[in-house]
Amino acid sequence: MKTKFKMYKTIGVICIFIVTLVSCTDDLNITPNDDQTVLSENLFEDEAAYKQVLAGIYANLALTGTDGPESSNLKNIDAGTSQFGRVLLYTQTLSADQMIWSYENDPGTREIQRNIWTAQNPLLLGMFSRAHLSVALANNFLRETTEAKLDSRNVSEDTRANIAVYRAEARLMRAMAYYYMMDLFGKANFADENTPINAQPEVYDRTQLFSYVESELLDIEDDLVAARQNEYGRADKAVAQMILAKIYLNAEVYINEAHYGECITYCEKIIAGGFELADSYLHNFMADNNTNSATNEIIFPIVSDGVTTQNYGPTTVMVNGSVGSIEKNGDEVGVGTEGWGGALRVRREFSSLWGPAFADDDRNTIISAERPIDIPDISDKDTGYIIQKYSNATSTGQLGADKTFVDTDFPLFRLADVYLMYAEAHLRGGGGNLATAVGYINALRTRANNPSTISSGDLTLNFILDERSRELHWEAHRRQDLIRYGRFTGGNYNWAWKGNGSNGIAIPAHFNLYPIPVGSMAANPNLTQNPGY
Repeated sequence: MKTKFKMYKTIGVICIFIVTLVSCTDDLNITPNDDQTVLSENLFEDEAAYKQVLAGIYANLALTGTDGPESSNLKNIDAGTSQFGRVLLYTQTLSADQMIWSYENDPGTREIQRNIWTAQNPLLLGMFSRAHLSVALANNFLRETTEAKLDSRNVSEDTRANIAVYRAEARLMRAMAYYYMMDLFGKANFADENTPINAQPEVYDRTQLFSYVESELLDIEDDLVAARQNEYGRADKAVAQMILAKIYLNAEVYINEAHYGECITYCEKIIAGGFELADSYLHNFMADNNTNSATNEIIFPIVSDGVTTQNYGPTTVMVNGSVGSIEKNGDEVGVGTEGWGGALRVRREFSSLWGPAFADDDRNTIISAERPIDIPDISDKDTGYIIQKYSNATSTGQLGADKTFVDTDFPLFRLADVYLMYAEAHLRGGGGNLATAVGYINALRTRANNPSTISSGDLTLNFILDERSRELHWEAHRRQDLIRYGRFTGGNYNWAWKGNGSNGIAIPAHFNLYPIPVGSMAANPNLTQNPGY
């Protein structure tokens, strides 16, 4: 049985850590574009502090502030628009063909889901800022754990042995932040632990970020704990391998080079790490996914706890938001009866993926009774189907500790995605084995109790794109997938409300990247706007 990484239980230590950080620089509070954060020497008088400071780096993925879910440690940025997992979900899922948010008066959501965003969008500022805060936290940890610093504090050999692993994890969290900035914005303010404090950061473009992320992950791979051997909620070799597989799968988008063979290699490494599919598909999305069979499948989660780490993160949003305005099914999923009154629904194109062959598929959690499939008016919460994928109930039928803030961890990376990446990379010429690829797809279908398995002739790129949507919907992958397939921008694939048209219209190619937030450019003159904005 696994327990969640101590950072999610010892919240007071994390709060002290974050307060220490943000009190040091106004620039970081506004939008972390530089690297001026420093830690107090007093913090390290106790050698246990090193793990606690590492915990703060992970905590930045889940927490937004020190005074509860409404607080934000990013000045002038609302907590609801800067929680890492939530803004990742919005930028990768709400912007595509799977999800609709009913309350368009919420800052930034209307523009994201209608594909009419600008550089003033607060959700984009939240994503850009939160990712850069991850970098700043990691850099400061690395500065404070050099051999010279450890020598000056007479740190014991036992603690030093652990710090070597901690440093690799900090570098991994930093590389992951740069990976998401490369994917979403195509550039980032760049600083590492060797960048002078108070220096104006240089800007890395996509090619530079790709090279940096790749080299960092390759360099630390052997220093990380073996797959599935670390504390739950902490990163291991498989997390680094997952990000490598992701950048290689998308390399033609990022750097106009094919690296599908490398994608296959890293998928094989992850699969060899001892992961297995959860016994039930839905175990991955329940309140006990840190202890049920999903622990065999989830490679890296963003941890959520309804008591100690209350936040408006992606699982809290999706569980409460997917309670239907008509169905009022909140009691079933462990939140209030009415949830958030029909805040979330699915678009017609996603609903249409589930034909008769998927009627009994466990991945099909669509609730369509008394509802039309179309959403002609986004404010009409009674239109469009809803889904019940995420739940604040456990696999044994108990409910989460809180009726709003869920215990359900967000599965940022899981084995099912690796299976699908392997199959796609094989089809794109990366090597591997056709029979193996087909076997992986059928394993997903069998686990979902779908009697319709496929043969080698069924395995096409179009099939994989649809199967990825069925398997991985609402897991913050869809925008990236559609861009890789050339279907996000332009007009060869339109979905409801794409481009602000009820039936969807073409959007320009420069929308494959988000704009650099205006506030971030103001803070760093080296940052320039992406073309087209």
